[in-house]
Amino acid sequence: MGKRYSLEQGSFDDHIINLIQMLGGSPHADLIKEIIVTALKLVEDPAARVDVKILNAALRELRFAFKLFSGYRHIRKVTVFGSARTAETDPSYQQAASFAHKIVRHGYMVITGAGDGIMKGAQEGAGRKMSFGVNIQLPFEQLPNIYIENDPKLVTFKYFFTRKLIFVKETDAIALFPGGFGTLDEMFESLTLVQTGKTDIMPIVLIDAPGGTYWLEWRRNLETNLLKRGLIRQF
Repeated sequence: MGKRYSLEQGSFDDHIINLIQMLGGSPHADLIKEIIVTALKLVEDPAARVDVKILNAALRELRFAFKLFSGYRHIRKVTVFGSARTAETDPSYQQAASFAHKIVRHGYMVITGAGDGIMKGAQEGAGRKMSFGVNIQLPFEQLPNIYIENDPKLVTFKYFFTRKLIFVKETDAIALFPGGFGTLDEMFESLTLVQTGKTDIMPIVLIDAPGGTYWLEWRRNLETNLLKRGLIRQF
């Protein structure tokens, strides 16, 4: 455990604790105090406005998401990643819908990025009641799909790093369908977090439509260009 944060001014530290108690107290008062102290240290730095804006937005996003998921921690969940560009007629879309429908029947809820394509297919299969949407603000506005829009279990993030944290932190397994840069980024980050012990070991499953070669070719590339060169090791 790192050194406890303090303003090193007893009266200020006492005021922070008193403020927490005035708001009803908390079993995590020591950590909440450190969060407040961290914010106050920005006065001493002094931090650039853009840095403060990033910290503020990240903290607000995470607090809201933690609050949202806290009421569902007793239910197992699967995060589904995949392309937003996959058409509803694509076999991968149908596979995502079928997969989500089946895991919901086994008591799981589904978490997706709330967009179109594979995300929409998974939430169609899971149904609104068993779905979470973890959306992202983009210059080309990613609107939530019809199966999660206006749902209280929909949260929209400004930053990818806070969004990806929630995808991994709140799930019990990850299912990946064919996708582009975003899907591959989410896959490699999930694998890295598990490999380095930054998150609990969980199933990470690569799913393709029957006869599909997307993941087979991806694995072949890893074996040819990474494994043989010793850049990764065999598990």
